[in-house]
Amino acid sequence: TGEGFVLRPSDDAPGDASGAHVAYAGLGEDLRPGDRILLADGAVELRVLSAGAEVRTEIVRGGPIRPHAGVSAPSDRLSRPVTSMGTGTWTWQSFVRRSDDVRELRALTGSAALPIVAKIETRAAVDDFDEVARAADAVMIARGDLGVELPFEEVPIIQKQLVRRALDLGVPAIVATQMLESMVMAPRPTRAEASDVANAIFDGADAILLSAETAIGEHPVLAVETASRIAAACDRSGASYVAPGRSPTAATDADALAYAAVALAGTDPDVRAVACYTRSGRTARILSALRPRVPILAFSPDPVVVAELALVHGVHARPCDAPAADARLAFLSAQLSEESGLSAGSAVVLVASTAAPGSGPNLLEVARVSRANS
Repeated sequence: TGEGFVLRPSDDAPGDASGAHVAYAGLGEDLRPGDRILLADGAVELRVLSAGAEVRTEIVRGGPIRPHAGVSAPSDRLSRPVTSMGTGTWTWQSFVRRSDDVRELRALTGSAALPIVAKIETRAAVDDFDEVARAADAVMIARGDLGVELPFEEVPIIQKQLVRRALDLGVPAIVATQMLESMVMAPRPTRAEASDVANAIFDGADAILLSAETAIGEHPVLAVETASRIAAACDRSGASYVAPGRSPTAATDADALAYAAVALAGTDPDVRAVACYTRSGRTARILSALRPRVPILAFSPDPVVVAELALVHGVHARPCDAPAADARLAFLSAQLSEESGLSAGSAVVLVASTAAPGSGPNLLEVARVSRANS
């Protein structure tokens, strides 16, 4: 603390106690004297003295940093376009500031693009959250960078607010960063971390995300098993604590049918599941946003949709062949006998459509599992 530290965008030589290379070439042009820079999720705090080809800073709070640690600068000042991403089943967009960032990325990636997870880690994204969530396919509340950009005492409140808003909007939400941080080194979590994972689930999050625990941790498999055990316990015994779904307003026919299906599942004790046929995954996501008390069995002919729905709360997605439009309820009824979790005689609410793809469901039926499963 009190010493100087130089950030060098133009020099990629190894760093030492006096300074280090940063990967963003435009950093010196975006910063001004007096700006605050945080390294490694706030482990080290710097204050900018001068900015240019190099950024000279004073260390306000010292500490250790590792190679490739994050550098957090004022996000509203950065001129770099928000187009960085990781791919897999989803496209992950970092440091989103506004809904236009998501739309620009979608336009760049074209018609074959994967669905977008907008990472909420700036004040601007929090302020524009509803529009960002509507533009994206899912959101991730990245508490590490939020805690850098905002006072840390506000992060738990913002987490709850954003997860609630995502639930109301029917957009899947992921809670991330330091869920089981002690397991980077230790084989067991702290009791506070176990409560943190549980509370994210009770808030209504669709998923939790491990980062350092599995990326650089000494016990990556144990960390995943631990998170899964906590989540399973919450699903099994914590139903009364889970945030309820959206208030009963139906903006579309699909919403109305979903409300009816969930109401049936909630009032008939014989109902053991809701089953739907979906090409795009939209019907399953609408049902999930209402948080029915029973699992949702989603059948889709699109393997990409099946993979995407793994993220969505309460949905168990299954691949299938595409049935004829007028045979989808019968198809769903036939599929129920293949489900090992359903005993003979169990009631299931079926949701499907006879309309053209993309038009939403228009059929509702209660069916019974016709035979015992082997």
